[in-house]
Amino acid sequence: MKITLIEPQPPSLHVFSDIKLPRLGLPLLGAVLARHGHDVKIFVEDLAPVNMNRVLESDLVGFSATTSTAPAAYKMADQVRRERKDIPIVFGGSHVTFLPEEALEHADYCVRGEGEHTIAELVASLESGSGPEDIIGLSYKKDGTVFHNPDRPMEKDLDSLPFPDLTLIEGSEKLRITPIATSRGCPYNCRFCSVIQMFGRKYRIRDIDNVIEEINEKQPRKIFFYDDNFTADRHRTMKMLHGFVDKCPKFLWSAQVRAEVARDDELLKLMYKSGCRIVYIGFESISQETLAAYNKKLDVDEIVSSIKTIHKHGIRIHGMFVIGADEDTEKTAKRTVDFALKNKVDTIQLMILTPLPGTPYFDELVQDERIISRNWGLYDAHHVVYQPKQMSPYWLQKETIKQMKRFYSLKNCIRQACRFDIANLYFRFMGYKILFNWQRSPLNRKFIKKLREEFAY
Repeated sequence: MKITLIEPQPPSLHVFSDIKLPRLGLPLLGAVLARHGHDVKIFVEDLAPVNMNRVLESDLVGFSATTSTAPAAYKMADQVRRERKDIPIVFGGSHVTFLPEEALEHADYCVRGEGEHTIAELVASLESGSGPEDIIGLSYKKDGTVFHNPDRPMEKDLDSLPFPDLTLIEGSEKLRITPIATSRGCPYNCRFCSVIQMFGRKYRIRDIDNVIEEINEKQPRKIFFYDDNFTADRHRTMKMLHGFVDKCPKFLWSAQVRAEVARDDELLKLMYKSGCRIVYIGFESISQETLAAYNKKLDVDEIVSSIKTIHKHGIRIHGMFVIGADEDTEKTAKRTVDFALKNKVDTIQLMILTPLPGTPYFDELVQDERIISRNWGLYDAHHVVYQPKQMSPYWLQKETIKQMKRFYSLKNCIRQACRFDIANLYFRFMGYKILFNWQRSPLNRKFIKKLREEFAY
């Protein structure tokens, strides 16, 4: 079959808009389908525009949707339906896993959860003409009625899956960083995070030799490891990093870790030796009360000490903070940037707390009638979509952007230049440019104006 898979572009600019990194879901599904002999092409709109001629010539069209990209995916699917009613359309991804009936208003099928086997079985059933009734993990519409087949168990043997095939992506030659995942799941349970709802709390890992084989096959110069917590298993991480040093060509890498990584000097030394130059840490808050509410299991003193220790080992830090908890006040965003500047966090994200469907936080806000917008395109952690407890939605929006601009100000860019920190200067200036363009966007200006008119109290 001729199959086209599409990852729509995020609706708004964000801190990493200049760094093109496709999610790994579609390249993995593409590799699974190619293994079965199908003609697969993937379009990631961040890298290249969708070729509608290819789409309309396809035997199956698939979309991967996060919450913020769902409206764009629905719009494109509706266009395909108008022009070619006979092409089956399938949706997958985190958003539609939790809202499959919404997806089926625009598609014929919805793959829930991990989709490698579900998509392969769906394609086989379309080829043979058999029905989808026995395909677990699938929702579908038949004669106007929606059916939800039983959930598919999460994949136990990650080594049985092919490596995600990035070459199937139109424009993949533009990638400067190679994304790789060595595990799935997260043993923690932050209230606002949808990871465990999608991939579970059980930490499922690939064999180290399997990871090394992928690296040697792809020969990357830079890698971003997509693991939700790259260092969750200390013994495995140490063994894997030794493997990188001994069995792979040299490369630079970055990953998401927790602040607790700073407790282990031996691990940090090996991380740097193996090519780690930056880590992404979800500190989430500088308020102990807010950290407890987030169920973060971290204290502020450890955040401070972790920054110093990680820097001492030559590794930069991108700190991620979530603003807008019920415990936060009108001064939280400013205090957070004060903290980041004082403790010399290299780059930051101030993300507005976003109640994603599928999370306990979303359910709580729905029950409390505090959701102020169901426009999923705004659910990108850069727009306020709910009523905060101790401030107005307008204040939270305005102050978060204001403080982000303060961190990425030209003044702070110049300070980095004076320190001859070229890497940080580049990322600070990139942040300044993106924030400047974000505020100039007509859609964002209209959104902020509406917040000011309706929620500025």
